[in-house]
Amino acid sequence: MPEPVLPSDIADSPPLAEGQVLAVDGRDFLIVTSDRRKRLGLTVERDGTLTLRAPVGCEAARAEQFVRQSRAWIDSKLLLRGRHRPAHPTREFRDGESFRYLGREYRLLLVDEGRAPVRLAAGRLRMDKVVAAEPARARRDLVAWYTKSGLRWSRGRLQPWAARMEVPEPTVTVRDVGNRWGTYRPGEGDHGTMALHWAVFQLPAHLVDYVIAHELAHTRVSGHGPGYWSLLKRAIPECEARKEELDDLGRRLWLGQVSQQV
Repeated sequence: MPEPVLPSDIADSPPLAEGQVLAVDGRDFLIVTSDRRKRLGLTVERDGTLTLRAPVGCEAARAEQFVRQSRAWIDSKLLLRGRHRPAHPTREFRDGESFRYLGREYRLLLVDEGRAPVRLAAGRLRMDKVVAAEPARARRDLVAWYTKSGLRWSRGRLQPWAARMEVPEPTVTVRDVGNRWGTYRPGEGDHGTMALHWAVFQLPAHLVDYVIAHELAHTRVSGHGPGYWSLLKRAIPECEARKEELDDLGRRLWLGQVSQQV
């Protein structure tokens, strides 16, 4: 969306700061700055919070006017989020409970083997009974398994996608990245750092690939303008359909919520 024409005295406005919360007309916007950005951009996160992305040194008055001119867009996105509220399930750590990995469903099998706390073997997700008896520990160990397994898988996928898109290959990590499925930050490592949410590895492989390609495009283009989507579509012509599928399946992923066990 075009930015507003601003008054000449805009320089009198203080610059935005990374991590600042900007309040505009009763709404709070978390500020994320980047020296690679030239324009302002808005994101409605999965939980309905609002992020305002801005160039380093952007004046607060410029940001406030941009937000006010974007009010209709924000209202429409929040209304859409309200109609499609997340339905993230809870899980118990008991025999037969289901967990997904790369789109396939695996049943939990509690074992007394004294081996790894969690491992995938013979078509079952095996968890040590001692671990399962402590839900907080079981959750931590299962998230660690997703993190380790997802990192190993994504490292094998990163180079082919980077080569296809003709972009540099960043360092990749897997962790909890909050309300996003992935992030890219320049200036960390030789070609920046891509972080993937551990929960995305429950998705089918083609959607994990979409998340990887989505973040790889940011190594070349910041923001989500026409140049960004042009780059992504060259790699994944059906990227819009994949985004819709991710939005649908993503709202139903297990994010670590644990049922009360008795």
